[in-house]
Amino acid sequence: MNTKQEIIRREYYSDSIANFVKSSTEEILGKLTLNSDFSLAHTQRGAWLREISIMRKVLSSHQGTIYFEYSIPRMGRRIDVVLLIGPVIFVLEFKVGEREFTTHATDQTWDYALDLKNFHESSHEQFIAPVLIATEATNVAPSISLTPQNDKLFHPIKTNVDLLCKVIENVLRFADGNDIDRSQWESGRYCPTPTIIEAAMALYNDHSVADISRSDAGAINLSKTSDAISDIIRSSKDQFLKSICFVTGVPGAGKTLVGLNIATKHLDPSDDLYSVFLSGNGPLVRILREALARDKVRHGHEGGDKIKIGEARSKVKAFIQNVHEFRDECLRDPNPPKEHVTLFDEAQRAWNAKQTSSFMRRKKDTPGFKHSEPEFLISCLDRQPDWAVIVCLVGGGQEINTGEAGIGEWIESLNRSFYDWHIYISPHLTDTEYGAKDVLKQIKSRQRVEYKEELHLAVSMRSFRAEHVSLLVKQLLDLDVEEAQRTLDKVKEKYPIVIMRDFVKAKQWLKNQARGSERYGIVVSSQAERLKPHAIDVKSPMDPIHWFLDGKEDVRSSYYLEDVATEFHIQGLELDWVCITWDADFRYSKKGWEHWSFCGDRWRHIKKEERKNYLKNAYRVLLTRARQGMVIVVPPGDAEDPTRAPAFYDETFNYLKNIGFLMI
Repeated sequence: MNTKQEIIRREYYSDSIANFVKSSTEEILGKLTLNSDFSLAHTQRGAWLREISIMRKVLSSHQGTIYFEYSIPRMGRRIDVVLLIGPVIFVLEFKVGEREFTTHATDQTWDYALDLKNFHESSHEQFIAPVLIATEATNVAPSISLTPQNDKLFHPIKTNVDLLCKVIENVLRFADGNDIDRSQWESGRYCPTPTIIEAAMALYNDHSVADISRSDAGAINLSKTSDAISDIIRSSKDQFLKSICFVTGVPGAGKTLVGLNIATKHLDPSDDLYSVFLSGNGPLVRILREALARDKVRHGHEGGDKIKIGEARSKVKAFIQNVHEFRDECLRDPNPPKEHVTLFDEAQRAWNAKQTSSFMRRKKDTPGFKHSEPEFLISCLDRQPDWAVIVCLVGGGQEINTGEAGIGEWIESLNRSFYDWHIYISPHLTDTEYGAKDVLKQIKSRQRVEYKEELHLAVSMRSFRAEHVSLLVKQLLDLDVEEAQRTLDKVKEKYPIVIMRDFVKAKQWLKNQARGSERYGIVVSSQAERLKPHAIDVKSPMDPIHWFLDGKEDVRSSYYLEDVATEFHIQGLELDWVCITWDADFRYSKKGWEHWSFCGDRWRHIKKEERKNYLKNAYRVLLTRARQGMVIVVPPGDAEDPTRAPAFYDETFNYLKNIGFLMI
């Protein structure tokens, strides 16, 4: 992290407790107001006055440091008060005027503490006590205990104002160790790994990618990739060029984050660099739009500027678009699109000519359409009379549906029809999982081709606990047992992976692992049709918006462990904890993986290599969705059910056991 980033203040007010107690309320309130980045509503001013008054009384006999409104960029929120007293970091969330301790408030307090524990370098090894204060609560009996994860994090402590002083004293008696050094704690790097939903909200609210991304030596700096793309955009504009970039990265490395970062820099349609983020991933588009809209409503209410959800949805719709909507608009209007810069997420999933032609004939009443999706999309930007930039964000080995062309079709389209375009390529596009090696040979004769290492993101950041999970999954699927065993040894200490035969037991394991609002859920292959005896029906409709965004109290959410997501719902997204339930569609045998499809009343062999690859990639997607850990359930089967014979499952389970996954 650079020096400039380290000295940025994350709080609105901080001082030693001794100075805070001596300072006047007006002086403290003045500093809070001066540093605030929003218009001060009457309710916020009243809350600060109450908090200042409470803390002055509670802290009169303590030494340490106090912080008001401490920023958590990943969550787009601020902690009401942080205290450094002795060996403990206290995270205080006030609910002024409240009598109850709601589940939402408890999780919010816990999430703040988890954020510091997981992402703030100088908080990793410290005791952290999250405290929820409902100022008007009565008959309170605060309970003080550490969580079973053995990482010095206390369970959320619920108290009222009268007992807050006693809570602090009891926590300090509970914890041991050296006093936290204020300057050392403040200089600690904040290295978050947000979910793509959290990242989209933070970027849309004007946080920089540096605020919400890891910057430690073990991770590729996302800013470098963003800067490289920005330089290409600027030079293309200045020199009236048309350019296309291919950005590669391992699963979870932050390709989508890079695209969102570029798009959020240019949200104004009147800006010459106006950009749009496009994705063919329908669930991802719907979820991100709804998350941004809900967040916009929440921010509006907190700032006193109420906005209706419909209006919020309308405002965010232009920022993130389904690529098919963009395509259809370009079909209707032959003029150049208003955007000069388009960012295509998961570009490898664009349709080939056969699939596009079939869709246009069946759904759009456009017979004779002969272009592949990549070729038509490039042609839309080629209409610009001066300059244009296309950024293709490319995932390896993630084509999971019929007609997905892979990245090779983009290259072939450029060779066929757009010879004057400048091409900027990640050198890793030649790796086998991208399937473009042979096609890339065709552009060797082109003069406007440049390979840039900055266009590759090499380290998975989906899991802040382990960066080798995507490699482990690749080795597992490639049947490279010895290498998988070695990689698992690197992963298992911080990233638990367990295997089970009992589905009910697996659900309980998920619930036991998650803390605060850490999201968990069940994922299965879309071909997993014989999991119905476990109440899993892949044909049953589920709404990904409710599944990913709604809380623990909603039966449609992932937390309820009733609805399941398939690879189509979850690609490009992630959860903290995942249960993968492995059906007989993808079976291990001594000859290698077997690929099956359930048709009518029996399993049938999949023979087409393309469909085999889709199924393997489906399991690749499922096995790389968890940020913190996962449980893999391989059912035992049923000897009395010929469609679920134990032999269909046992070899797969034994294969996983042989790799060394912990069996429970």
